[in-house]
Amino acid sequence: MSTDTTAGGIAGWLRISHISAGFIAVLVGYTSSVAIVFQAAGAAGAQDAQLASWMWALGIGMGVTCIGLALAWRAPVLTAWSTPGAALLATSLGDIGLAQSIGAFLGCSVLITLCGVTGWFQKIMDWVPRHLASAMLAGILLRFGMDLFVSMQGRPLLVGVMLAAFLLARRVLPRYAVPLALAAGIACATLQGGLSLSGLDWTPAKPVWMTPEFSLSAFVGVALPLFIVTMTSQNVPGLAVLRANGYARVPASPLISWTGATGIVLAPFGGYAFNLAAITAAICMSPDADPDATQRYKASVWAGIFYLFTGIFGATVVALFAAFPHELVAAIAGLALLGTLSGGIHDALQAPEHRDAALVTFLVTASGMSLLGIGSAFWGLVLGGACHLVLRRRN
Repeated sequence: MSTDTTAGGIAGWLRISHISAGFIAVLVGYTSSVAIVFQAAGAAGAQDAQLASWMWALGIGMGVTCIGLALAWRAPVLTAWSTPGAALLATSLGDIGLAQSIGAFLGCSVLITLCGVTGWFQKIMDWVPRHLASAMLAGILLRFGMDLFVSMQGRPLLVGVMLAAFLLARRVLPRYAVPLALAAGIACATLQGGLSLSGLDWTPAKPVWMTPEFSLSAFVGVALPLFIVTMTSQNVPGLAVLRANGYARVPASPLISWTGATGIVLAPFGGYAFNLAAITAAICMSPDADPDATQRYKASVWAGIFYLFTGIFGATVVALFAAFPHELVAAIAGLALLGTLSGGIHDALQAPEHRDAALVTFLVTASGMSLLGIGSAFWGLVLGGACHLVLRRRN
């Protein structure tokens, strides 16, 4: 391919900025929500071997879809498990049992696939104005930018070293600012005794088939809510992040279809739901991943490789990520997302006539509000879109 030739062939795939962006995306994704997935598996009645199978299925599913979709569209497409979906499962599975839970996961994935195949999700997202998508992206990422400095309360030296390394690298090696900050943080945490890797057992996980059982009550009570939460709280912002970063050429329908199909295949092994990522995808779409926007898809491919690794070793890798101090993860996430956050704010507020609607979208999204079990990113688009329509008609 010409893109690979211009990027220097094999060397173009081994850039530290691509590898570090992919690793940070996986690190942030796992450490921020893996505990919720564990709770969901426990609520479903999964035993230790079945829990390891859940982590295997989720890692393999995310790895395959990240690599496949990124290569297919030459865009930094990143997938993830449904974090709000896991939270929903942890509180709503009740006494339906593991078999009916698996059947509900299959039902949800079928509905997601139908959304992609029919194309209605693409049509809805085509109506979302660029400034609202950028405002929603900035609202999603604001908390991560603030957590960079909030984390200083717990470990001021660790975060201070990372921030200093980032700023110094910005002056002399801007492309490697984020990986150098991560390296500095790991070194500082190790010297402080805050990074313990002893006792890790690198045993590959084994997939365990869990026979599904279908019931109307499980479909209505679990599959439908899981579908709605995944589409509104994950796929909507996930696609909006792609649009906000200039990848409007990537069609929504195939992305949604493939994540749904992956869920159909892996649901019997614990892959409860797959969707487009937003926050972790923004890391791979950042200029820090690559100044050339056409080459950032390689960061997503590396993220997919790391996801495959996490799937193969299942819960062992989860324990590895858990060894990183919380403050280190929060700091590196904030640093990695600074460029994307500033770009989102700039794009959202660039046109004076759109600022009110964009500001409403930004504030609602950043508030973290939840109505009817649906997260703030969706409501940010709804309320911001309403302001956009009202003000446009008035003008």
